[in-house]
Amino acid sequence: MAICTVATMHAVVHQRHPLHHVRPPRRRVRLIRATAGAAAKTSSWEADTLSKAFWDYNVLFRSQRAETSDPVQLRVIEGAIPPDFPAGTYYLAGPGMFSDDHGSTVHPLDGHGYLRSFRFSPDHGVRYSARYVETAAKAEEKRGASWRFTHRGPFSVLQGGQRVGNVKVMKNVANTSVLWWGGKLLCLWEGGTPYELDPRTLRTVGPFDLLGLADRAAGRRWSGRCRPWLQEAALDVATRLLRPVLSGVFSMPPKRLLAHYKVDPKRNRLLMVACNAEDMLLPRANFTFYEFDASFALVQKREFVLPAHLMIHDWAFTDSHYIVLGNRIKLDIPGSMLAMTGTHPMIAALALDPSKQTTPVYLLPRSTEAVASGRDWSVPVEAPAQMWSMHVGNAFEEDNGRGGTDIRLHMSGCSYQWFHFHRMFGYNWKNKKLDPSFMNAPKGKEWLPRLVQVAIELDKRGASQICSVRRLSDQWTKPADFPAINPSFANKRNRFIYAGAASGSRRLLPYFPFDTVVKVDVANGSTRWWSSEGRKFVGEPVFIPTRGGEDHGYVLLVEYAVSEDKCHLVVLDARKIGKRSALVVKLEVPKHLTFPMGFHGFWADE
Repeated sequence: MAICTVATMHAVVHQRHPLHHVRPPRRRVRLIRATAGAAAKTSSWEADTLSKAFWDYNVLFRSQRAETSDPVQLRVIEGAIPPDFPAGTYYLAGPGMFSDDHGSTVHPLDGHGYLRSFRFSPDHGVRYSARYVETAAKAEEKRGASWRFTHRGPFSVLQGGQRVGNVKVMKNVANTSVLWWGGKLLCLWEGGTPYELDPRTLRTVGPFDLLGLADRAAGRRWSGRCRPWLQEAALDVATRLLRPVLSGVFSMPPKRLLAHYKVDPKRNRLLMVACNAEDMLLPRANFTFYEFDASFALVQKREFVLPAHLMIHDWAFTDSHYIVLGNRIKLDIPGSMLAMTGTHPMIAALALDPSKQTTPVYLLPRSTEAVASGRDWSVPVEAPAQMWSMHVGNAFEEDNGRGGTDIRLHMSGCSYQWFHFHRMFGYNWKNKKLDPSFMNAPKGKEWLPRLVQVAIELDKRGASQICSVRRLSDQWTKPADFPAINPSFANKRNRFIYAGAASGSRRLLPYFPFDTVVKVDVANGSTRWWSSEGRKFVGEPVFIPTRGGEDHGYVLLVEYAVSEDKCHLVVLDARKIGKRSALVVKLEVPKHLTFPMGFHGFWADE
């Protein structure tokens, strides 16, 4: 039986790369499934390979203390920047600080926001800058050159500092996504006010009270409040009791602004959505959708109350609807009691609810015509597959020629069995380590993140007639996430989807981190892909359009060369993905500025 303890892996890793925070857990972790008749003793080759896998995984989430406000010229190490590449800036948000100087290591989702920018200009090539977002939590947790975590964050617990009774949970780290809109550069987090930064220097300007701005403008703009007719009085009472506790004790804002936003290119609008703080604990979900014009003036605000306990990360929109795919959750009473003590993460108060074998799809009226249709939007369309929705690439609607409407969603989803609140990225809150075996344990193909199409047919009264879920391509059954499209095709029929994916060629890290960009032709299901070579991994792809057809443009991504401890900015020709000539240019970030894996990015055209 080929097994290896993480302690063995760490012993080799620590000799080669003495990182203070890469300490393995004491428990044994099986990175290779045992096979009948295999030798019980791990060979030296296997031990060395396993140690590299452990190192490769953990180095992707290594803290980076260095910043550079003065732009650094990036060196081209392969190819050349194409002459038709547009001038603009690629901003990438993500966590940068995971381990403090007092023994605490937090979950990647609780890591302090670290914003990177790659500025393309015709005369100067590509210049790189990186700075931490100066949030209120960072101001408290970093004094001089020393870091000491005082906020545990929703997904973590602290090993150093105050643990028992620590109510500092809502640690707005502004690390999830970045947006350039209305002349403002904003970093967003899944539960707090966005932070504004200077687009040139990345200096933090301060919190940007977007929801306050919207609420003040709502009096002179149209606002619609849509609710089911029946509301349980007990939930209203619970809401009144919970709000002062959540806001006064745990400093949670009354409304949580989701980190995922949408841009409607047809109307030149920014769409955002917020949830109420108490939604996490009650079987009722409040969604407030905001639409802003190019100057951040509020154009529309609509509020919906759904009789379901849901957790939402991403969402979609069409001309007539806001679309919410409901991830069903429930309150974990024993876990919530432990979470209140500070010895368990706050996320322990919640558990997944896989009791139904369908996925609820809520079609919430965006247009006045959809409101007037009289359809009971509080009743979801039940998609015939249980799926935890992750990220949406595109959604659109079309007249089906029979008086009704066809709605299509292109998105990524995984199974409830694969998704795990406490173990995302392999983080183990009990020993504060990242375990690559969790994300790479052998699982069924339908468990892993996959690209799917959800198709809904509505009749002329808006009632659902047919709903189906299928893979976007039967040719690609490997894990994939972070779907992206040509942004000019948002909210209308698109042919191509690009996504981060796993090639499956790495024996010990077959599923995650990703090492491939896959291009799916939605029209015929064909796939082409580009994969990194050696011990290298890739982040989220972003499409940069040029003049021409839907796939005329470039795919931009960051490659993490863990074997070299370096990051590369990679540009692929979208039309040549699948060919040897797909890679157009690769640029190298200086080694001392190598940064941890990012979450979501944004291309800002100049």
